[in-house]
Amino acid sequence: MEFRHLGRSGLMISEIAYGNWITHGSQVEAEAAHACVRAALDAGITTFDTADVYAGTKAESVLGDALAGQRREGLEIFTKVYWPTGPGRNDRGLSRKHILESINGSLRRLRTDYVDLYQAHRYDHSTPLEETMLAFADVVRQGKALYIGVSEWRAEEIRAAAGLAKELHVPLISSQPQYNMIWRVIEAEVVPTCEELGLSQIVWSPIAQGVLTGKYKPGQPAPAGSRATDENGGGGFIQRWLSDDLLTRVEQLAPLAEEAGLTLAQLAVAWTLQNRNVAAAIIGASRPEQVAENVKAAGVKLEDGLLKRIDEILEPVIERDPAKTVSPAARA
Repeated sequence: MEFRHLGRSGLMISEIAYGNWITHGSQVEAEAAHACVRAALDAGITTFDTADVYAGTKAESVLGDALAGQRREGLEIFTKVYWPTGPGRNDRGLSRKHILESINGSLRRLRTDYVDLYQAHRYDHSTPLEETMLAFADVVRQGKALYIGVSEWRAEEIRAAAGLAKELHVPLISSQPQYNMIWRVIEAEVVPTCEELGLSQIVWSPIAQGVLTGKYKPGQPAPAGSRATDENGGGGFIQRWLSDDLLTRVEQLAPLAEEAGLTLAQLAVAWTLQNRNVAAAIIGASRPEQVAENVKAAGVKLEDGLLKRIDEILEPVIERDPAKTVSPAARA
């Protein structure tokens, strides 16, 4: 396993992180989830990402149980706050009330005294940013989180938060966006802004919810038991990527992966790690063998010629910021 600094902080995290968005507490049973976490630990993964909203708070509990007994100082545990976790009007958003109450619930479910990174899961347009950042600063000063981050925030929102974080002397060090070979929206503005401000990306969906593994075939129904057919597995989320054109192009990546000595999934994960602003790629799994496969992307260096050929194959289906045109120069 390779490790990278998160932003300009001294915190180092495993460049492959384990996440449990749509697996723990919903898609797979606790025993299988625990087996996946053990596989992640065995593979050298030390960074684990979750959120209070996943599986209606159950995902945090499953992860907390799975990590029980591990040396806490050897782990980096991340969680998030924003989405509704209860029926009340204040059980959502980034108000001071919700943040300060939610961190306590997350710590209880995760069975820990602190999280290494506490992230704003979305930007809250109904709460003043000053209120949100002050609440996060208080969470840090109370010792309940060591660092703070954001998830799926726009560049201008990140810049405004960074300005307040500097005033409050609170370590805002990361952004967690979706990023993969076909979804490159962050390359236009988010990545340059974060590089300037000293934040790293912790990217989710590096294999595009399984689309970049090659298991979905053009002109054929989705395999039984796959995420695209599972109501609890985000099936509706990936429908946009199941066009025959895109799936055909993914098949054309197979010889490139073989040439690099990788599976398609490993190629997809490794591709995200070529971006110098990416500190970690989050992988999920419903079976331990998926962890064992994807973790082999750690430490892989893809040649510039291979990156160019990937772009040539995928260019017609790459989704970028519609207001911007950007070259793949962010990768180094």
